[in-house]
Amino acid sequence: MASRKAITRSQAVRYRNGTKAQKAAIVDSVCQVTGYHRDYARRVLRAALTPRIVKARVPRAPTYGPEVIAALEKCWAVLNAPAGKRLAPVLAELVPLLRGHGELDIDDDTAAALMSMSAATIDRRLAKAKTRLQVKGRSHTKPGSLLKSRIPMRTWADHDENTPGFVEIDLVGHEGGNPRGEFCFTLTVTDIATGWTENRAVRNKAQKHVFAAITDVVEHLPFPILGIDSDNGSEFINAHLLRYCQDKELKFTRSRSGNKNDGAHVEQKNWTHVRQLVGYLRYDTDAEVVLLNRIWEQQGLIANHFYPQQKLISKVRDGAKVTKRYDTATTPYARVMTHPDVKAMPKRRLSKTHASFNPAAVQRRIQALCNELLALATAKGQPSRKPAVTAPAQADLSG
Repeated sequence: MASRKAITRSQAVRYRNGTKAQKAAIVDSVCQVTGYHRDYARRVLRAALTPRIVKARVPRAPTYGPEVIAALEKCWAVLNAPAGKRLAPVLAELVPLLRGHGELDIDDDTAAALMSMSAATIDRRLAKAKTRLQVKGRSHTKPGSLLKSRIPMRTWADHDENTPGFVEIDLVGHEGGNPRGEFCFTLTVTDIATGWTENRAVRNKAQKHVFAAITDVVEHLPFPILGIDSDNGSEFINAHLLRYCQDKELKFTRSRSGNKNDGAHVEQKNWTHVRQLVGYLRYDTDAEVVLLNRIWEQQGLIANHFYPQQKLISKVRDGAKVTKRYDTATTPYARVMTHPDVKAMPKRRLSKTHASFNPAAVQRRIQALCNELLALATAKGQPSRKPAVTAPAQADLSG
């Protein structure tokens, strides 16, 4: 149809200005090409040069009204602003839960519309609310070479990424852009198979503090630990952790020097579970360590039970193009509960915990603790970047 219209438009000017014989020839050629009847061909040739009045299209009524979008933004905020592909699969569980706790005051039709939204629609509707917060930081890893020869570098066959218990560990520094003096660190421990993540704040990166935090995390994981993979920092590559892994018969590996992506799972959590919450300010007091650990306690509760995550299924490279496929987003809690290698007793404890708390209330507590931490960090004096150079005293010339 479009090509026929193009043909008639191209001949319309010649038809209008032509003689009777020329018009007959033009009509013959148009009929031959388009298959039009001669009467219809003459009509469309005359009408092709007539301006058409285009009526404004009546916009379609929006499928999702403002009450649905307001409820969506509430769910999005409770789960710490995930992308649509991670938010859409958990709305069916989250919306009834928040309604039951009185966090969402919506009717059944609104709830049904909210739970039926696709991932792409969620991203479009939340576009205006996503333009916030972008900051960058710096690394504090220093190589620990004393025992590197005794700790093998991790390869693709060293850890079973489908069995819970193989974890990656890393430290996040809270120096606020100024590495002088002593400041706090956060230990992040991430299970590769389920995405279960635990954080602990320590006063500094001394081996004894980091080792105590690691053993505390191990005691609180819902499954036994089977292997540890770290970077090459001296806080991990030391005799304390090596002896602990040998005594517990744990597989202890390290990443390749200069290859940060070897710890991709924990590096991702350093951003989503640490930096997005407490940012890049300097935390260097005992009160701030206490507050950080209170935040990590609440964050571990809501993140492991309600933050949906996606796992990479396959990656295919075709020249310069890389195609990645991911599974359906689900929470670490759901992955643990459905995994056959996790025992029944931990699953019962997790199920009881899962049903006992309101995720919106937990998110409010986290935000209140973060505000308190911000107030502490901004109220204190910061250490200077460089030692002060004092001016020489003026000589006494009074006589």
